[in-house]
Amino acid sequence: MSPALRTIGVVGAGQMGRGIAQVAAQSGFAVLLHDENRGALDAALAHIGDQLERQVQKGKLAPAARSEILARLRPAADAGAFASADFVIEAVSESQPLKARLFESLDATCRPGVVLASNTSSISITRLASATRRPSLVIGMHFMNPVPVMELVEIVAGQSTSAETIETTRGLAKSLGKTAVLAQDYPGFISNRVLMPMINEAIFALYEGVGGRDDIDTVMRLGMRHPMGPLALADFIGLDTCLAILEILHSGFGDPKYRPCPLLRRMVDAGLLGRKSGRGFYDYDAGGAPA
Repeated sequence: MSPALRTIGVVGAGQMGRGIAQVAAQSGFAVLLHDENRGALDAALAHIGDQLERQVQKGKLAPAARSEILARLRPAADAGAFASADFVIEAVSESQPLKARLFESLDATCRPGVVLASNTSSISITRLASATRRPSLVIGMHFMNPVPVMELVEIVAGQSTSAETIETTRGLAKSLGKTAVLAQDYPGFISNRVLMPMINEAIFALYEGVGGRDDIDTVMRLGMRHPMGPLALADFIGLDTCLAILEILHSGFGDPKYRPCPLLRRMVDAGLLGRKSGRGFYDYDAGGAPA
C-alpha cells in the first residue's frame, strides 16, 4: 500500500468502477464506492463478493481474507463522503460533459492536495482539469478491462499535471499490482490510438467483403497471436464505446484515417452493442458468454 494513501474513492459502480474498487480493497486500501444509481451500487458490491467467493472456492483466497476485503469496501450514498478520501478515481460513462460536472463537484468536496484521476479511455485530461481549481492534481488513470486481471494502467498527464501527481499515481498503480506507462494528453492516448484504428480497419474489411467475421478474427488470433480477434474484442469493449473513441480521434486529429466505418455506426444505431446488449458481431447468452 502507498504510505501516503489510505482511503481510495471510486465514483461509478459499473464494470470498470467495481473492478477498480475490488483491486483497491484487495490491495489493502479502504474504499469508498459511489454511484448515483443505488441499484448499480448494490449490484457492484454483490458482484465483487461473488468474484471473491470464486477465488475462495478455487483455493486462491482464504475465507477470512474475503471477509476482510469486503469489510474494506464501503458504499457511499453521496459524493460528499469523498471528503475523507486520499485519492479519487472517476469511472463513470465516457461523456465529457458528465465527467466535467463530476470533477467540478469533486473539486469542491475533496480536501486540498487530493488527486482526482479519471479512468477515461480517450477524453482530454486537460479539459477535465479545467473544470477544477486544482489542474495540477488532475490526471488520467486508464485501467484495462477486466481490471482484476489486466496488469496495465495507462497514466495520462494533462497540460498542467504536476510531476508530483504523476509520481503519486505511479506509486498507487504499483500498490495495486499494476504496471504503469505514461502517456501524454493527445486523443486516444497510447492504447486507443493504436487499438481503435485496428478494430476500425477490421470492421472495414468485413464491410467491404474482404473476409468474413470468423476469417478476420482467425487471421489475427492465429496469424498475429492475438488472444482475441478484433471483432470479438470490439464486442467485448462495446461497439458504442468504440464508436465514441473513434469519433474523438477523428475530430481531435482531423485525419480521415480515423473515420469510423459506416457499418459500425449502423450497428450502434440498431442497438447491436456487443456483449452488453446480447448481440454485436457475435451473439451472446444472458451471462455474456458467446452463444
